[in-house]
Amino acid sequence: MRVLLTGGAGYIGSHTAVALLEAGYDVVIADSLETGHKKAVPPGAALYVGDIRDGDFLDTVFSGGAIDAVVHFAAYSLVPESMTDPLKYYDNNVGGTRSLLSVMKKYGVTKIVFSSTASVYGEPRRLPIEETDPTNPTNAYGATKLAMEQMLRWSDVAYGVKSVALRYFNACGAIEDGRIGEDHKPETHLIPIVLQTARGQRPHLSLYGRDYDTRDGTCVRDYVHVCDLADAHVLAVKYLAGGGESEVINLGNGVGFTNLEIIKAAEAVVGHGIPVVDAPRRAGDPAALVASGQKAKRLLGWSPRYTDIAAIIETAWRWHRAHPNGFED
Repeated sequence: MRVLLTGGAGYIGSHTAVALLEAGYDVVIADSLETGHKKAVPPGAALYVGDIRDGDFLDTVFSGGAIDAVVHFAAYSLVPESMTDPLKYYDNNVGGTRSLLSVMKKYGVTKIVFSSTASVYGEPRRLPIEETDPTNPTNAYGATKLAMEQMLRWSDVAYGVKSVALRYFNACGAIEDGRIGEDHKPETHLIPIVLQTARGQRPHLSLYGRDYDTRDGTCVRDYVHVCDLADAHVLAVKYLAGGGESEVINLGNGVGFTNLEIIKAAEAVVGHGIPVVDAPRRAGDPAALVASGQKAKRLLGWSPRYTDIAAIIETAWRWHRAHPNGFED
């Protein structure tokens, strides 16, 4: 079975490419390399470099050999940037998905796994969050992902395209052998920022808000290891290949950690303190996001292997120690 990964040279995409190859799939990657990394592409995967908004580029990809399923990662994902330049996010995220679905329709490809996000929920009414809970994004990034989900739903109604939208929570960690990991420029995710600060690459960590309605006043997030996310994408491809219907599924550990708790866990892993400076809240940040994983377990047979936050941070620390400048090393 031949699977196309859009954005497959990115953080979660590259880990999923490894998992698919290990599971015996043929893997094709389409990536502009604007935020992805050529060095993250695993041996054995075919790489096409281009923008999925370009229909001619996608024609080249899809005509290069029959594609059985698509895993769609390609998107901008910086929440603060989405709040200052939302049209950039609608153009790339929503426009790219429209372009991709159009070419899938042209070539008769009817299976797609979509990289969605917990940001579609906005401020949740209850925890843990279930897939049937209201969606009301508080940032433009989440709004674009919700629009992409809706485009998939209507593509099923009109064209019979079956999809699994995986709404995952905070991706983190790195593959155990440290060959690939998280490398964003700019970096906005808490764990890599904490570890960069621990290495002295940053003078301090900015803690955005201590006045949230949480147990210590800082944001609560559900952290899920990137290899667990990769496993879920493989299972979702298998689910669709077996005739599964379109679904929306949460991916998370089901446990929330505050920002301060993550910092303390990281200090235990690295063996020393990490300097922190208080900063104002960031626009669009919900107070708490924690997933219910019952549907993922029921439909995909998925449950996370990495449940200890210190063990998760240790895998990230292994990558950052070996690659202090990311894939530039």
